[in-house]
Amino acid sequence: MKAQDFQGVAYYSSQSQIKGLSITSVDMTPEMKERAMEKMRKAFEKNYVLIFNKSESTYQQEEKLGSPSLSSGDVQFNSTSNNTSKYYKNLYDKIYISEEDIFGKEFLVTDMLSDFNWMITNEQKQIGGYICKKAQIIIPVSQKDLDEYQEEKKEQEKNKTNFYVVSEPKERMIEAWFSPDIPVSNGPDQYWGLPGLILELHYDGTSILCTKIVLNPKIKFELKAPTKGKKVNRKNFEEISERKLESMKNKDGVIELKVN
Repeated sequence: MKAQDFQGVAYYSSQSQIKGLSITSVDMTPEMKERAMEKMRKAFEKNYVLIFNKSESTYQQEEKLGSPSLSSGDVQFNSTSNNTSKYYKNLYDKIYISEEDIFGKEFLVTDMLSDFNWMITNEQKQIGGYICKKAQIIIPVSQKDLDEYQEEKKEQEKNKTNFYVVSEPKERMIEAWFSPDIPVSNGPDQYWGLPGLILELHYDGTSILCTKIVLNPKIKFELKAPTKGKKVNRKNFEEISERKLESMKNKDGVIELKVN
């Protein structure tokens, strides 16, 4: 089949761990706080769709009805129901364009795709009907990570509190399982660069698993790059995000949700 005619749709489920987050309220019992935290953990379980051909792809969260809020004296917490953020990759030009949102402010992030130095191992397993190979990347601790750790440690010692424990930085590992039987060098989110579609991914407390694949669907589609938002590059966007998160932390470096 001609390369330009090859298309596919892959569906993924994603789960992420919650770190550095607490809920404070004088009116909430420990049981109510735990139920609220469970509600937030559920909000971090998301479903995505990757639409791809040989050279392009879009990755977007599936639209769904918002989760019902907690009631009867519990904190109210709704997951978004109209998330339309889109991550577009062009593998030939090695660029990506993504729509990002920081508390209601939209950004259009454009930059070059990262070159992932994958190490393909001999491990294999079956995901659905596909035999997959394991690949991984080990990212060592940087000097920036060490400097930030020392600063946070000093801040904790100054505050004389054990409420927030500063963890010493460790090397990171990205693990991917890809299928050579699906001949596209693509995958969920920003990840790509393997000789086959990535069907499973693990990194930084997040796990992404492909639940369904449709190759060469009868209805053809046209892939388009997103266009909404203020144009910035990745470095600018990360600086803006960091400033916003820092403004939300308490003196112990923890993001708090205060409920009246």
